[in-house]
Amino acid sequence: MDWSEMFFQGWNGIVRTLIVGALAYAFLVVSLRVSGKRTLAKLNAFDLVVTVAFGSTLASILLSEDVALAEGVTALILLIALQYGVTTLSVHSRRFARAVRAEPSLLVRDGAPLPDAMRRARVTHEELEAAVRTSGRRALQDVSAVILESDGSFSVIGTGTEGAQATRMET
Repeated sequence: MDWSEMFFQGWNGIVRTLIVGALAYAFLVVSLRVSGKRTLAKLNAFDLVVTVAFGSTLASILLSEDVALAEGVTALILLIALQYGVTTLSVHSRRFARAVRAEPSLLVRDGAPLPDAMRRARVTHEELEAAVRTSGRRALQDVSAVILESDGSFSVIGTGTEGAQATRMET
């Protein structure tokens, strides 16, 4: 095994990475700008999958000499078109929207944990307490509700006069 190739295989690969990488990156930025904010929204699991797929596709274009720029651009266009199609169908079909998007789950009501909802959402009591503390409150009794949103974040709604204020935490 030639150990020197582990660190440097020649200038051709580096030049290819620079040129193809810059072009692929520029194409992705322009495409995402044209396709709208919703393409990279982190609203549900499907959106996360598409965002990860964008990154994976860009990495493949950059690092794999087996993937030509035209093929990579085609893959990015396909992902954007599929995301656009799924979001459009979700807006027009409630049934389709439910199939691709999780509904929010109420986990705490009036300071009391809802054990069945927590079990279905696979959320522990400790995770609820952490979400409440992150929102600036001391205990579950200090909140009206904790909701596990469809994007996996927690929304914590305070009690009394602060009830109208919700705090969202990423998980």
